[in-house]
Amino acid sequence: MTEKSDAHPKKTLRTGLIRSFVRWLVIGVLLIWSLASLILVAARWIDPPSTAVHIQRHLQAWIHRTPYHERYEFIPLGQISPDLQHAVVAAEDARFYQHDGFDWHEIQIAAKDDLEGDRTRGASTITQQLVKNLFFGTGRSILRKGAEFTLVPVAEFVLGKRRILEIYLNVVEWGPGIYGAESACRYYDGTPARNVGREQAARLAAILPAPLKRRPERMNHYSVLILERMRQMGW
Repeated sequence: MTEKSDAHPKKTLRTGLIRSFVRWLVIGVLLIWSLASLILVAARWIDPPSTAVHIQRHLQAWIHRTPYHERYEFIPLGQISPDLQHAVVAAEDARFYQHDGFDWHEIQIAAKDDLEGDRTRGASTITQQLVKNLFFGTGRSILRKGAEFTLVPVAEFVLGKRRILEIYLNVVEWGPGIYGAESACRYYDGTPARNVGREQAARLAAILPAPLKRRPERMNHYSVLILERMRQMGW
């Protein structure tokens, strides 16, 4: 009788601790999500001084004791060549101006390719990539995808397409320590972003899926595909 009465309080205590842990975990997640949402609201007017990817690359260089020089200059969208804007949209997210943050058509195609074991394309939109760049870095996990899924609608609502594209073009990684269109254009072509032409723009857009491995001068095949897609989209 005594053993049963002793076991009951222990079970109650354990249940209470679990409930308390879950409650505080939920509160913590909500607080982090709220902070990320506030950062997105602020980004409507304030240019991001850095991103999770920038910080990640700094840490990787420090851990591996390798030299690291960051090139990052934020410029208005109006100072970025329309050809470069169009090339990036054509290459990365052709339905950017039609979807609400998620391209469900591309997601279906990617899911089908996964099932068939023939995945050759991604389904992330520019908005998704921006959220990932700002908050999560380059790592992949189900938790990250879940958090990204909840923040993408916030970004679409508070920023709008023009500001999303402006921030993305300025913070995206374009090579080792090279972030943003202005830095990329000056590094690879020796010209400001406003002066980049169609062919140069297509080559720069072609390296975005693998910026640490690709170089514009080697992107003959991909740049031709991007130029053709631009033509099909009326650009």
